[in-house]
Amino acid sequence: MIDLRSDTVTKPTPGMRAAIANAEVGDDVFGEDPSVKRLEERVAELLGCEAALFVPTGTMANQIALRAHVEPGDVVVIGKDAHCWRHESGALAALAGAQTVQIGDDGTFTAADVRAAFKGAEPFYQAKTRVVAVENTHNMAGGVVWERARLGEVVAAAKQLGMAAHLDGARLWNAAAATGASERELAAEFDSVSVCMSKGLGAPVGSLVAGARAFVTRCHKYRKMYGGGMRQAGVLAAACSYALDHHRARLVDDHANARALAERTGVAPARVHTNIVMIDLPRDDAARVVAAARERGVLVAATAPRRVRAVTHLDVDRDGVQRAAAVIAEIAAKL
Repeated sequence: MIDLRSDTVTKPTPGMRAAIANAEVGDDVFGEDPSVKRLEERVAELLGCEAALFVPTGTMANQIALRAHVEPGDVVVIGKDAHCWRHESGALAALAGAQTVQIGDDGTFTAADVRAAFKGAEPFYQAKTRVVAVENTHNMAGGVVWERARLGEVVAAAKQLGMAAHLDGARLWNAAAATGASERELAAEFDSVSVCMSKGLGAPVGSLVAGARAFVTRCHKYRKMYGGGMRQAGVLAAACSYALDHHRARLVDDHANARALAERTGVAPARVHTNIVMIDLPRDDAARVVAAARERGVLVAATAPRRVRAVTHLDVDRDGVQRAAAVIAEIAAKL
């Protein structure tokens, strides 16, 4: 099978498995796991933050960060189809008691959009708009990378309005690889940042949330409250550290493979910023394309009745991508 459903389907490499086996561990709930500590310190440094906290999942990283910013009833401003709204089981409402307002139409939005959506604490019956959450890259928009200037304007507008700014940087590594900017530059001025290690970087488990030390301490409380305390988590942290060492630089290969897949399947290259390819169909045939491709050894996903998503990653090389693209193109043409 050529599996392009997501970049989360990767298997640990032999080198990563060796790092896991040799990990130095301790009890992380007691703050005694050296491998976790090293990973947290390294990611905080990479993002330009005072501290970082290791958590099991990207969903938990987003949710505890946003919970630490809001009080129940507050409003979080997000882009259209943001991950924290579409793919996190309604946790913002259920666990944080927060409301959301979607702005923009392609996953990104402008400072003017933020100002238009903002509402203060007065009059008393009005819910306060507390946080702006940015997703970079944006998953459902097709791995779209935010323009640096627009990103800075949005964060500046949030600060001027007295709001916090959260960066859902699950695939921030891809954004850095695509733009040549560092993760620190892309995360600048955000109050909190989440990054995922199990997507493009290929670790089996793990994300981190970063920010000011006092903020991360608050997140630590919510990690425990949400059930995210871990014991000898160094076996997981070691895989993440290995991924940072060995898999960041090669993300450009995934991006090149995504462009090759797009070209073969008729997707405009300008729409492919990173490693996600959204293939739009003229009719409601996405489920049929997915089923037919599976029968021919290619796994892709339907994200809408007329849209198929394919994601390149370290477990599929250029030859595999080309073969998958040929299968998808042939099936789509027949339908």
